[in-house]
Amino acid sequence: MSLSKNQLKLITSLQQKKYRVKSNLFFAEGVKVVDEFLNSNLELEQIFCVDDSLYKNGENVTVISEVELKKISVLKTPNKVLALFKIPSSKLIKTDGLVLALDEVNDPGNLGTIIRLCDWFGIDQLVCSKGTVDCYNPKVVQASMGSLTRVNIVYTDLETYLKATEKPTYASLMNGENVYKSKLPKDAVLVMGNEANGISKPILKLLNNSVSIPRFGDLKQAESLNVATATAILLSEFRRLS
Repeated sequence: MSLSKNQLKLITSLQQKKYRVKSNLFFAEGVKVVDEFLNSNLELEQIFCVDDSLYKNGENVTVISEVELKKISVLKTPNKVLALFKIPSSKLIKTDGLVLALDEVNDPGNLGTIIRLCDWFGIDQLVCSKGTVDCYNPKVVQASMGSLTRVNIVYTDLETYLKATEKPTYASLMNGENVYKSKLPKDAVLVMGNEANGISKPILKLLNNSVSIPRFGDLKQAESLNVATATAILLSEFRRLS
């Protein structure tokens, strides 16, 4: 069985958010990532693979050629399988424990890495502003390496959420309190900002604490840290000290 024109059109359209929303579908690539999603509660729509021994038994499996896989893949080197899954229904925001919030994080690779970090550090809830990149963007899905299935991700109006929370809130800033000298609570909201502009002024006004990662070395000329790198350091400190 080969890839139909309609299937080709559908899959390539899913690279754009409006078509993911319209069809309520997203795709994942590579054996390891696809297996993670298959072992989750997500509903499978269709599997396209080049090796019929990978996913036997199932009417949802279509065997295609490597040439066809290249046509639908977003990877430089396609990895044997691409699968379509249904986007799950909206989730409620979990209120227990440390919450990570993102204010307009735009880079798919950064969001994917941050989702993996949440999974690693046991952060159950990731709250994203409506302007943050879509977590079902193919590049986010690949960068998250399956952690997308284990982190509760909600897109909401960040101002409304922060006004309603009773948790202490922390802004990640260049000039905040040295995180290595801070006493950090177990229950809190940590907000990370946009790659270029940081946390927006309306959001910053709602945050009652700040933390920063100090620069070391003699020159101290590095302008800033990548948002995903900064998130890793701060989550590590919150977990270590709380």
